[in-house]
Amino acid sequence: FYTGKFLMSVSYELSKREGTTGSPEKPLSDLGKISYRSYWAHVVLNIFTNQERIKNITVNDISRMTGIRIEDIMSTLHALNLIKYWKGQHVISVFPGVIEAHMKQAKKIRLCDSDFLTWQPPEKVGKMHKSN
Repeated sequence: FYTGKFLMSVSYELSKREGTTGSPEKPLSDLGKISYRSYWAHVVLNIFTNQERIKNITVNDISRMTGIRIEDIMSTLHALNLIKYWKGQHVISVFPGVIEAHMKQAKKIRLCDSDFLTWQPPEKVGKMHKSN
């Protein structure tokens, strides 16, 4: 059981519940960069395993689905060679072989199951106190 990636997944689940995105404190150490990049790659590539879900998917969509900041998703897509520059814009370019290869070599990672996470973010201070 790898607690590092599990804790990363809990942190991102909490960010999603808050309606925000999360990111590790920067700058990352070399080992931190490897650990987070591995986690981000696992999460992003798992999204791409569902073909129906990824038609016309955007980096913003991935960010909303995962709680991962856009910058971290972009750097991960670049590192995985899954983003191309075409007609003046960045385009996610995923081939089934890439996903299959990743899934074959990927270690089983235990992540937070949001169904068992009972935490809810506190109400905003402005909503709790009515002004007179």
